[in-house]
Amino acid sequence: MIVRRLLTVLLLTAAVACRKDPVPEPIGKQTVVMYFPWSGNLTGYFRQNIADMEQIVAEGKLQGARLLVYFMEDPQTATLFELIAKQGACERVEIARYDQAPAFTTAVGLASILGKAKAAAPAARYGLVIGCHGMGWLPVEQATGRAIAPEREREYWEYESEGRPLTRWFGGTTPASQTDIATLAEGIARAGMPMEYILFDDCYMSSIEVAYELRDVTQYLVGSTSEIMAYGFPYAELGEHLFGQVDYEAICEDFHRFYSTYQWPYGTIGVTDCSQLEALADVMRRINERETFDGRTEELQRLDGYTPVRFFDMGDYVRHLCTSDAALLAEAEERLRAAVPHHRHTEQFYSMTNGVNTIRTFSGITTSDPSESPLTVDAKRRTAWWQATH
Repeated sequence: MIVRRLLTVLLLTAAVACRKDPVPEPIGKQTVVMYFPWSGNLTGYFRQNIADMEQIVAEGKLQGARLLVYFMEDPQTATLFELIAKQGACERVEIARYDQAPAFTTAVGLASILGKAKAAAPAARYGLVIGCHGMGWLPVEQATGRAIAPEREREYWEYESEGRPLTRWFGGTTPASQTDIATLAEGIARAGMPMEYILFDDCYMSSIEVAYELRDVTQYLVGSTSEIMAYGFPYAELGEHLFGQVDYEAICEDFHRFYSTYQWPYGTIGVTDCSQLEALADVMRRINERETFDGRTEELQRLDGYTPVRFFDMGDYVRHLCTSDAALLAEAEERLRAAVPHHRHTEQFYSMTNGVNTIRTFSGITTSDPSESPLTVDAKRRTAWWQATH
């Protein structure tokens, strides 16, 4: 009887040892996900962005990181693949193909996409690059104007015409393919992937309202205060700085160098340290308790082409708002510099809406606090930033 029991135990042990349980992926140092949701007229530019990053991979500049790409070829299908260096070239290794892509305008859908990337390449640090159209913090229905009036102002992408350079919502050009910033934050939280940085390769995303909404899911936010030319970020020049020890100053320098000599020499970029935003919100709340903006918005540095203006330079607005307390203004400017430690700009910015605009002052981030646009007047009061500072 004892021998029989012993034999049974040995057989069970052997069976367990031979069972082929799935082996979890080893935890890496860093994984970066490039995320290209369906955006219609930008698809060709996304292919160029990916090709530029493939050059970085082929040159062996990932510094031990893994690079995954989620790319939607059309409104329904998508592919998740990894870019891997192999014998001096870059190879695409497919991870998943979706004949019916997850609903990327929902937190559940976003969490599904990010979760698949996390399962394939778990890491101690994550970075997220988002390429598409952008409209800052404005809610989807608000930003398209459909919630305001049937005779709405045209959006920048609706000015596309022959000979007019194209610029780049968070998503496509219709509400069905656009994602609210709060939804992105919830999707990242659901996936359990706090980001080291989120780089928005989209128009108008270097915004205090955007950064404050995302402060709990990313440490840094990189983006443009204005419209960004359709080519997007020049990854062949600055891509290497996104891996290993991320060099935000170098990202800004290479971005500026590229756009200073580009055929359309217009580019703005800012890097926000989200860990500094609560301190900035505190001083702005104290300013708003004692100061009221007098409404001379025409004196402020505009950073869009809309009428009325939606996005103003944050630093310029603070100087025009806080006029009675020099010490409080100095504190606010110090907090703003800490919150946006890196930024660069060309002499002008371009908007498909009104053409070329001069930049006379620049802090690297915008605010819609003084905006009188019907799209912003009520909606901005519902943002986390407004509620923290008023």
